[in-house]
Amino acid sequence: MAATPQDLFARLSELGIATLTTEHPPVFTVEEAKALRGQIPGCHIKNLFLKDKRDQLWLVVCPEDRSIELKTLPALIGSARLSFARPEVLRLVLGVEPGSVTPFALINDTSRGVAVILDAELMEADQVNCHPLHNAATTTIAAAGLLAFIRACGHAPRLVALRRP
Repeated sequence: MAATPQDLFARLSELGIATLTTEHPPVFTVEEAKALRGQIPGCHIKNLFLKDKRDQLWLVVCPEDRSIELKTLPALIGSARLSFARPEVLRLVLGVEPGSVTPFALINDTSRGVAVILDAELMEADQVNCHPLHNAATTTIAAAGLLAFIRACGHAPRLVALRRP
């Protein structure tokens, strides 16, 4: 059974990680998020849940304005050819619906089958904004807190410079 937002917040609290959550209408795209989220400070992200040709699952997290090309991404992260994972796989592995992909969903990846890539520049931000397992709210967390949470979920995220020089 997938974790609920309450389970997520309880886990963050257990870890001593402070967050602030702002509710808003559901958003499904970066453009909708920009229009509806108000003035939430910090770095806003986009999340790509991908599957490579060898069936490895990947969660790529980067600033919302970062342009990511699936044709060139494998060379940066060391994967085989990538495509978006099917919604059924997203629901099964991360326990969230399309439009709600978030690094917080790693709480549901108990098999630790998802390789996690964090944009290096993103992790330089003071605050990072993520969906709390659904897309009708935004949770602000310190970048160091996000990293600690991901590690506490049993994942070893890789920081990769996803911006082209």
